[in-house]
Amino acid sequence: MSSQVAAQLVDSPEIARTQLSGYDLVNQPRLNKGTAFTDEERDAFALHGLLPPHIRTLEEQRTLRKKALENLTSGFAKYSFLRDLQDTNETLFYSLIVNHVEEMLPLVYTPTVGEGCQRFSEIWRKPRGLFISYPNMHRIEQILADPRYDDIRCIVVSDGERILGLGDQGAGGMGIPIGKMALYTALGGIPPEDCLPVLLDVGTENEERLNDPIYIGWRHRRIRGQEYDDFVEAFVSAVQRRWPHILLHWEDFAGINAARLLERYRDRLCTFNDDIQGTAAVTTATLLAAVTATGIPLEQQTIVFLGFGTAGLGIANLMVKAMVDSGMKEDEAYRRFYAVDRFGLLVEGGEGIQPAQQPFVRKKADVAGWTVSGSTGIQLLDVVRNAKPTVLVGISGQGGVFTEEIIREMAKHTERPVIFPLSNPTSHEEAVPADLLKWTDGRALVATGSPFPDVTINGKTIHINQTNNSYIFPGLALGILTSRARRVTDGMIMASMKRLAELSPTKQDRNANLLPPIGDSRKVGLLVGEAVGKQAIAEGVAGVADENALMAELHSYVWDPVYVPYERLSGSRP
Repeated sequence: MSSQVAAQLVDSPEIARTQLSGYDLVNQPRLNKGTAFTDEERDAFALHGLLPPHIRTLEEQRTLRKKALENLTSGFAKYSFLRDLQDTNETLFYSLIVNHVEEMLPLVYTPTVGEGCQRFSEIWRKPRGLFISYPNMHRIEQILADPRYDDIRCIVVSDGERILGLGDQGAGGMGIPIGKMALYTALGGIPPEDCLPVLLDVGTENEERLNDPIYIGWRHRRIRGQEYDDFVEAFVSAVQRRWPHILLHWEDFAGINAARLLERYRDRLCTFNDDIQGTAAVTTATLLAAVTATGIPLEQQTIVFLGFGTAGLGIANLMVKAMVDSGMKEDEAYRRFYAVDRFGLLVEGGEGIQPAQQPFVRKKADVAGWTVSGSTGIQLLDVVRNAKPTVLVGISGQGGVFTEEIIREMAKHTERPVIFPLSNPTSHEEAVPADLLKWTDGRALVATGSPFPDVTINGKTIHINQTNNSYIFPGLALGILTSRARRVTDGMIMASMKRLAELSPTKQDRNANLLPPIGDSRKVGLLVGEAVGKQAIAEGVAGVADENALMAELHSYVWDPVYVPYERLSGSRP
């Protein structure tokens, strides 16, 4: 246990004992049961009068909260409602998510969390996680030293600069670590008291935030360069000293920082970046499912990317590893890709090519015979016409850039075009699924970054697959924690991807959905966690002895959001 709960609660699967009573008990969200406290518990913990006399079960409470949620009309109102519930009664909050995953996931996380971050200052009421601001750099160790954090096992940290496709939200970016940690618990079964959301507040370039009188963050331009690096180093060093075996998850850092911070720290502590590695794993797993559906082997797929920053590059690199794993030579695998970035197709001698992109740069001879439409770089339509891709991946953050002309051109050359518009929130998707299916006469295999409703075309209803990172990162974290892994290896990321691909319904029916139902996300999380833990053992980075020890640890560790009976610790005041 951790936080204040650590000092107050001694629990087992069947009973919990605490020293807290009265207001102190009902105001502790991890312990509060609200109207579900029994008469005996109300006697023992001095709760009569603080609670209305009617006693309800968790199931009844959940039904009432869901009904109240459904009466709200806007996504942001529902997001705010759920945040308040989380800060009031965590067991009820997680029970609601676990029992209604498909409905709750878009409200707790994408796409609604985007507006939650934009308007975070409006709804911030109670501390959840830590804001570590640049002016408090000299206080980092003091902030982390509070005994309530003694047993923290995992941290999600963001600096709020690249929130979804919305850009810099400053301190409002705290909505992302809070949301990710909620899914650690709801979908990975990681106890909520083991989780710590952190926002590194290094300022913001968002004029709206800077000029907003209610903005809760440090009202300053973002620090850059060596000052920024020194601040991050101070944070990581303090975290390592405080928790030598912590899992540190980087989230929504700008492209200029995301990859280099991961590279800098990945061999110093147990760490991963979900935007790079989690996105890569779920997208590659979805591609492997599409390969099964189309019947075209992976090594024969031609893949075009629009947007080739850290996230796009991470996806492409993992796809290359999957191709090599299937038997291809590495140089042949790279030649299956065409990457289009802001200056057009990456071709040798082109403008703005980054070192990490170099393996995907096409030779001039590769495009020498191409017919192109303009004189300023080879654009996406040119690539589709000449390369005739079977797969199109969008991670550009630009809404509507997969135009009808581009998609119809792609559909001329492949029977089942695989199209992944992955940018989010919804307004930033490269195309909406209904259009993609209309332009391909219902033949496209579509997976999106944000949730979309089913589409009916030619009398057939088609489910839209969502390449939601929640298929990966809760299970990845669970596997890391229960195997007591010292590092997050590429092999562990690959293991999470392969396990998800194995769970694709296309394994039984090529016409089925590419990904398991969102409603099965908790089950998926446990299976992914098992695969990741086994890979950690195989690579010698685990702290558990063998697979039997891993399974015992996993099953004893996973937390379920249910109420257990409470008893007062002996010696505490009535």
